[in-house]
Amino acid sequence: MTGAVPAVVSRAALALVGAPVRTACRLSARSRTAVYRVGLMDGRSVVIKLYAATARRNAATESAAIRSVAHHVPVPTVVGYGHVPGHEATALITSDLGPLTLGSAMRSGLVSDERTLKDLAGLLGRLHRAPVQPWAPRRPFYEQVASLGRRCPPSGLDRIGPALAAITDASPTALVWCHGDLHGDNVVLARPRAVRHLVDFTDAAAGPRESDVAQTLVMTNALSPLLARTVTDAYPLALDHRLLSAWAVFHTTRSWAYSSPGDDRALWERRLDDLSRRTPYLFRTHRPERTHR
Repeated sequence: MTGAVPAVVSRAALALVGAPVRTACRLSARSRTAVYRVGLMDGRSVVIKLYAATARRNAATESAAIRSVAHHVPVPTVVGYGHVPGHEATALITSDLGPLTLGSAMRSGLVSDERTLKDLAGLLGRLHRAPVQPWAPRRPFYEQVASLGRRCPPSGLDRIGPALAAITDASPTALVWCHGDLHGDNVVLARPRAVRHLVDFTDAAAGPRESDVAQTLVMTNALSPLLARTVTDAYPLALDHRLLSAWAVFHTTRSWAYSSPGDDRALWERRLDDLSRRTPYLFRTHRPERTHR
C-alpha cells in the first residue's frame, strides 16, 4: 500500500535516524504492529516497524533480541529504535534487505520446498546456539496454556491433555533463543548472494528448542513424517522427539483456536485430526460408557 506518508512514520524517521521520509509503502498491518518500507531523503531505504502502546513487546525488546543473536545468525541491522515523539507508539528501524523472501522464492519455484525446509532448520539451529541473556523475555508454559484457554473451549484443552502433560513433565533443559514465528516469509534473501536473514522478532523469547522447531513444522505444514524428518535431519542440535510432537499438538491447537470460522477453521481441524491419528498417545479419546443389562 502506497500513498501519503503517515505522520507517525515521518516522526519516527526524523526522531530516530534524523532523516525525512520520501516514500512509504505499508508491508503489513496487525492489531498492534504495522511495518513500512521507507525511502529516506538521504537515499537510504529502511524498514520501520511500529508497535502500539498496548503491544506486549515493543521496539526496545525486539531491538535487543536482534542484536543479541546477530553474531550467530544473519539478521537486519538495527538503525534506530525508541519512542515516537507525539505518539504513543514505539518504532524499530532496520536496514532494508529487499523484497524477496524465502517463502515467495519457494512459491515462484526459485527454491524447492525441500530446500526451504532445510534452510529454515539450519537457521533455527544457528539461532538456538546464541547465548540467552538473563534479561531475555520468557513466557512460561502455564501462561501459554492460560492464554489458549481463553480462546479454546474446555473440551479442546481436555482433548490434548496428554500433550500438555508431556510438555509440563519434561525434564528441564537449557533455554534457547526462540524466534516464535519462523516460516518462509520471515526469512529475507538479501542480494547479491541471497544470504538468508531472519526477520520479525516480535515473538522472540527464551524457551525450549522443541517448541520453536515444532512451531516451524506447524506454520510450514510440515507435520507429515516425511516433511518433519526433512526439518529434523537438517536441524543440527539434539531434539526430544516425543516433546517435539507434543509441542506440535499444542501449536496446532492454538492455530485452530485463533482461526477464523469457515475454511480456515476447517483446515486446522483437519490438521489436528491428522495429528491425533499419527500420535494418538498425545490425545485423550473419550469412549462411550458401557451400559450393563
